[in-house]
Amino acid sequence: MLREEISRRARIVEDAIWRFCKVGEPKGLYTASYHLIKAGGKRLRPVLTLLCCEAIGKDWENVLPSAVAIELIHNFTLIHDDIMDRDDYRRGVKTVHRLFGEPTAILAGDTLFAQAFEVLSKCKVDSRNLVRAFEVVADVCVKICEGQYMDMDFEKRDDVSVEEYLEMVKRKTAVLIACSCSLPAILYGERIYEKALWNFGLNCGIGFQIHDDVLDIVGGDRIGKDWCSDLVEGKKTIVYLKAREMGVDIDIFGKGKASDEEKMKAVEKLKECGAIDFASKMAKEYVEMGKRYLEVLPNSKAKDVLIQIADYLVTREY
Repeated sequence: MLREEISRRARIVEDAIWRFCKVGEPKGLYTASYHLIKAGGKRLRPVLTLLCCEAIGKDWENVLPSAVAIELIHNFTLIHDDIMDRDDYRRGVKTVHRLFGEPTAILAGDTLFAQAFEVLSKCKVDSRNLVRAFEVVADVCVKICEGQYMDMDFEKRDDVSVEEYLEMVKRKTAVLIACSCSLPAILYGERIYEKALWNFGLNCGIGFQIHDDVLDIVGGDRIGKDWCSDLVEGKKTIVYLKAREMGVDIDIFGKGKASDEEKMKAVEKLKECGAIDFASKMAKEYVEMGKRYLEVLPNSKAKDVLIQIADYLVTREY
């Protein structure tokens, strides 16, 4: 069962987080830093790292710190993203900046970012491969920042195209998933699999983010954060861009706040014009493209689970 396959590896990652990560003084800083990690999460990105390692026939114990590093970087981006978006909730709990204040939240995110590289250095592999992994992870972090800036810049523009949106999504979200999948091949020097796993993760990551944008609109309380926050904050997701292309006006877009009734009316409009179905279809198409890159891998249970996870990324309900 897919849930058990994910949960079993997530527990391995969970144990590794507290084995490899420093939690010290000042206590307030570390409490804030690990607030979202302790709140839960599916640990999908580090689980993908372990699965991709298994899929290329390697022992993940030597590269387990890389999975932890990925999870730390992911949570660093969530903390800072929530500050910029002014979101109040994440994973069903108050966001770090709402609970501890913005200055502490910024430091908490920075702490996780720095710790990620410290933890990554603990991988027991050839030093040349480790150096290359550092280069790839650092480049990915730069691309994430580029993507976040693009996302913010879109809010000031009325001429954002679908192509620009997809490039933003690739940088902001997909590259970290691509990195999660390809890191084992990089660390073990398995160049034959590296590009395939990167492209698998990249395409699935784009599909994942498109589906996430859909869930923000239709997911309600199930998503554990502010419902319809993207629309209310004026984020130009592919759903909104498609609706705009069709001449559909969304009253709550960029309004700053909206009642549940107003949100429901906006959702109905987006459903009626087909914008939500359009986005859902595109998300699935990207995942199908991603899965084709796995054909280079030998048949294994891990490969089968990767395919199942890819499908899950665009069918999940929260």
